[in-house]
Amino acid sequence: MAEFVPVNSKRQRLTFGRTHDLVEIPDMVAIQRDSFRWFFQFNENGNLMEAGERSNQGLQELFDEVFPIESYDGSFALEFVDYFIDPPQITQEEASQRDLSWSRSVKATIRLVNRKTEEIKEEEVYLGDFPMMTERGTFIINGTERVVVSQLARSAGVYFSSEESIPGQERYAAKVIPDRGAWLEFDMTPGEVLSVNIDNRKKLPVTVLLKAFGVENNDEILKLFGAVEEQIDLVEDEVRGRLIAETISDESGKSVVKKNERITKDVLEKLWEMGRTRVWVWKTDPAIEVTMERDPTRHRDEAVMEMFRKLRPNEPARMENAKEYINGLFFDSRRYNLGRVGRYKMNRRLGLEIPESRRLLLVEDVIQIVRKLMDLRDGNERTDDIDHLGNRRVRAVGELLQNQVRIGLLRMERIARERMTTIPDLTGATARDLINVRPISAALREFFGSGQLSQFMDQTNPLAELTHRRRLSALGPGGLSRERAGFEARDVHYTHYGRVCPIETPEGPNIGLVTSLAIYSRINEYGFLQAPKRKVVKGKVTDEVVFLGADEEDEYYIGRANTPLNPDRTFSEKEIYVRYRGDIAEVGPEKVDFLDISPKQIVSASTALIPFLEHDDANRALMGSNMQRQAVPLINAKAPIIGTGIEARVARDSGSCVVARSSGTVTRVDSTSIEIQTGKSGKTDRYNLVKFRRSNQGTIIHQKPIVFKGDRVNAGDIIADGQAVENTELALGNNVLVAFMSWEGYNYEDAILLSDRLVKNDSFSSIHIEEYEIEARDTKLGPEEITRDIPNVGEDALKDLDETGIVRIGAEVVAGDILVGKVTPKGESDQSPEEKLLRAIFGEKAREVRDTSMRIPHGESGKVVAV
Repeated sequence: MAEFVPVNSKRQRLTFGRTHDLVEIPDMVAIQRDSFRWFFQFNENGNLMEAGERSNQGLQELFDEVFPIESYDGSFALEFVDYFIDPPQITQEEASQRDLSWSRSVKATIRLVNRKTEEIKEEEVYLGDFPMMTERGTFIINGTERVVVSQLARSAGVYFSSEESIPGQERYAAKVIPDRGAWLEFDMTPGEVLSVNIDNRKKLPVTVLLKAFGVENNDEILKLFGAVEEQIDLVEDEVRGRLIAETISDESGKSVVKKNERITKDVLEKLWEMGRTRVWVWKTDPAIEVTMERDPTRHRDEAVMEMFRKLRPNEPARMENAKEYINGLFFDSRRYNLGRVGRYKMNRRLGLEIPESRRLLLVEDVIQIVRKLMDLRDGNERTDDIDHLGNRRVRAVGELLQNQVRIGLLRMERIARERMTTIPDLTGATARDLINVRPISAALREFFGSGQLSQFMDQTNPLAELTHRRRLSALGPGGLSRERAGFEARDVHYTHYGRVCPIETPEGPNIGLVTSLAIYSRINEYGFLQAPKRKVVKGKVTDEVVFLGADEEDEYYIGRANTPLNPDRTFSEKEIYVRYRGDIAEVGPEKVDFLDISPKQIVSASTALIPFLEHDDANRALMGSNMQRQAVPLINAKAPIIGTGIEARVARDSGSCVVARSSGTVTRVDSTSIEIQTGKSGKTDRYNLVKFRRSNQGTIIHQKPIVFKGDRVNAGDIIADGQAVENTELALGNNVLVAFMSWEGYNYEDAILLSDRLVKNDSFSSIHIEEYEIEARDTKLGPEEITRDIPNVGEDALKDLDETGIVRIGAEVVAGDILVGKVTPKGESDQSPEEKLLRAIFGEKAREVRDTSMRIPHGESGKVVAV
């Protein structure tokens, strides 16, 4: 049944949809804003939280990691107290006009502590200018708007896999990927040693690693794996090859077999000769027995030395060096850290309950990994799919910035420690003398200026802007590369449903590596993508909405959003189509756990703008969703007659429209500003509109008011349309009558004819703004000059130039017209007697100059809008 749905106070649409959206589409730019807020810990009002309210995250976490910085002898230390941020020195408009970055100074209160005299010097230290995010979710760097694209990368944690190394023999592996530090790969082939490979170097038995981690001896290791001692008869078939659980000596006291050694045929014969009929052996997994036999070490010190010899073969093996190296490799949180996410994933995968604050690899982790490998070998455990979205997480701008600032802070720490050594008398020094902020500034400059994920913003139209901020990239530091990424990494995965759009992706070499967030998708505290589901309780559908991660969703049966329901919200059919771990199944109503909340939740904003998407070929839909972003803003744009219902939402979240901050009454409107009187106090909010500004792509950024004096507006209402927006709805084109006629196949998907009325009415006319720059330099022959006095140029060519030689605003110019008059001194040549006479009479005035004025290039024409 069709019904009217209001779009705004002046427009409503007729909807023919059979389902109603239970949840409003969330803020589409929240992924950017929330992440940046997380880094600095801004509150809802945009102010920095007080020191006591802050969590150990973002910039605060970095300071806690790096400080205190101690001198090598421990007598002096730099301690961190607090950080704060100064207000911006310029506005966003100024930054754009003057080619500056819109940033704020970050300062920290640092203490220099003399531990011998207990003297404390506390002062503020400037740490650099940090670019700030605009309310649109972008950054202004050197005058241009940029976007930091979120990265979809493999999460830290443990991953199990198997492969057939040789025909008929499976090899099982577990890879431990930390947030930072050495990678560990555990390897298990039936009948062979359980080995571990550290950072792709030489393999070691797992038992060596366990001893290095603090397990006392082989007995302890066996007990950790559940080995028990049992006494069995000394029968060859039963005991040969088993690990003995006791040391047996002959009458002279000489040992025949030592504890934890294998019983060989020779040992067996000696035991028979001694008259033994029974013996204590270990009852344990064969893989542990083989590994113990190949492990030459007996206790921790030997294990540490063995690891050091294998990992650093060219260095002298001294116990002190070995312990320091192994401690740095695994037990120093600055060099090895699973991270909060890594610990969370390890706990979930291994069934542990270790607190998230413990971010180093522990003995319990290693034991459980080996047990899981044994379960995998026995068919009681499954391998992991690295393309599953439960194993890939989003690193948004805040985390990417944190990783970059960490590099700068660690360089700063090293310099500070060196200065503590080189400054002869530290008693007179201050924190500023020791801290060098250049590494931090350099790290920020590198990240925002030339980083792979900091990109020149696509501003062709509002949809292009929004899509760019919601983009996910598998490329970038710590991610994949175009050359190495295979088909599996690019393919659509069943966990993408409701989280990542299966349609919108580039057609070139980045296909499948650059994707877009689905419209209802959100990111949880660990960076994993979640999709909303409607809860079903005992066959009855509720209005409770639950956000599920990809790994949580694997446990449930999930029905379609448009599953037929009775008026009492029970299912009207006896068999319900559901998704379960990537398969489609039919189950009874009592088995259904959740329903999707909307049929459009699987696609991105761009794809959701395509009407009747379900009838499109997937390849053409992909091209359509990409091509909508290439539509230039029209002079007479019209919202589509047939839309999908999210046009207004895309226009609002794109940031191209002006939104009322507070409710009130419009008191003044003109083409450049809107004033709204709010509340009884008579306070007036003024909104300045952007007029004829050039976008990054040379299209127009232009806002026009849609309210009138006396109108009542509510907070959140759109009061001015942006470019390519008509009456608060996205308007990428025009509503035209299109007729299709086959012509023997020659015009298939290609040639078109159009009415000249479209041209006369400017139906598809657009405004493009080009920027031209010229410099007046000092040359060897003298300075260049901006002037109206240009040699060999008629007065007609100078009619639009002012007295300084610069074109006036509003002038209509065509190819070849002068925009800025400039003359450059000519080179001296052999002068004729007449020239020498003129030079003597008129001096410098007679010096020859040539015309180097800036002119409109060939093929260009237009109207000057700004100088």
